[in-house]
Amino acid sequence: IQRAINKAAGGDVDTMEEVRYEGRGPGGVGVIVEALTDNRNRANSNIRSCFTKNGGQLGEMNSVAFMWDRVGQIRYPAEAGTEDAVMEAAIEAGAQDVESDLVKPDIYEDAPGHTIWTTFEDLNEVAEALSKILGDAKSTALVWRPQTEVPVTGEAVGTLMKLLDALDAEDDVQNVYSNEDISDEDLAKYAG
Repeated sequence: IQRAINKAAGGDVDTMEEVRYEGRGPGGVGVIVEALTDNRNRANSNIRSCFTKNGGQLGEMNSVAFMWDRVGQIRYPAEAGTEDAVMEAAIEAGAQDVESDLVKPDIYEDAPGHTIWTTFEDLNEVAEALSKILGDAKSTALVWRPQTEVPVTGEAVGTLMKLLDALDAEDDVQNVYSNEDISDEDLAKYAG
């Protein structure tokens, strides 16, 4: 009882541990899961269960990470500037790539905007330089960016969406990255 009281009062703080899981989803899609947990065994069991119940398979460390790059991602809303203005600012700041989607929502969020990619090492420098030109970014993060995407069609789309939703619902899971390429038609048909 005393341990529970101390834990609630912050006196006995459990050590949080960052853990990365990798696996394959339906259709051969690579999935990287980043978790933050105080109980590695529980997190491992829950994440393995998500993969197993939803047509996937949890793999060993680096079983899919070799197909990804660890990069910096800086996001700005569409109001930050025109495609040309953001591209020019990104080049000046030393970014590697810019993706602007001002018509429909981008693949990362519900709102249109600009996504600027940097090397892992240059994220802070580029973010600081861009903030002087474009203002504060919507978000800045280190992420996993797939080198190639895996086309997924048919019923595998629905199963993959269930897997990704189940992983997102886990308390210990912080981020889920996957490299699927799904047509808008299949997404509307199977993911709904």
